[in-house]
Amino acid sequence: MSVPLARRALAEGIGTAALVTVVVGSGIQAAELSSDVGVRLLANSLATVFGLGVLIVLLGPVSGAHFNPVVTLAAWYWGRARGEGPRGRDVAAYLPAQIVGAVVGAMAANAMFAEPLVSWSTHDRWAGHLWLGEVVATAGLVLLALGLNRVGRAHLAPAAVASYIGAAYWFTSSTSFANPAVTIGRAFTDTFAGIAPGSLVPFIVAQLVGAVIGSVLVAVLFGRPAGAGSDVPARQGADPVASPAP
Repeated sequence: MSVPLARRALAEGIGTAALVTVVVGSGIQAAELSSDVGVRLLANSLATVFGLGVLIVLLGPVSGAHFNPVVTLAAWYWGRARGEGPRGRDVAAYLPAQIVGAVVGAMAANAMFAEPLVSWSTHDRWAGHLWLGEVVATAGLVLLALGLNRVGRAHLAPAAVASYIGAAYWFTSSTSFANPAVTIGRAFTDTFAGIAPGSLVPFIVAQLVGAVIGSVLVAVLFGRPAGAGSDVPARQGADPVASPAP
């Protein structure tokens, strides 16, 4: 990658912060404007779709616009065979940048709406069907993120990934966090989009399981990368990535 690592890591941190600000801030705004949970979720999901699409368009050329540790890890794993995508040192820089960015984003949203800067969420999300929702949401995201590149459609990532996340808000029981960094950030706000700190571990474990399943689906549907004996041509210079999920 021609962009210096420090700049790429900064882009990941800023992008993740902005994403969480959109998710949390729109949730707070929706809760203030309506008492209907369905209307709140609709407003929250629409804001996330638009915000995520813009962030991918803007920061994709800089860092790949992962904004999500599981996407970074999956891109690193599949990129090794072709010498593409993030390397080990990139992963070591991206992951903490994403987590710190997510926390900063939640704090920024809290501050904008006169909430305490840090207010631990009391919204318990502890149930097996929610964890299953996270497995499904994350598996689909990883499959989409890597699959777009494998079929030569990476240029559609802003619309495709944002659309998937918007749909997953509604078709998954968990409302599709699908992102360990964003999940951690959302623990810092006791508002509509929050998640209690005690609910973090099973959500993140479910997301990691979903990432593994999504990676297996990539292999099953598209074969092994070209550098590892696949019949799929490698796209020189491509970052095998797409983006996050809230």
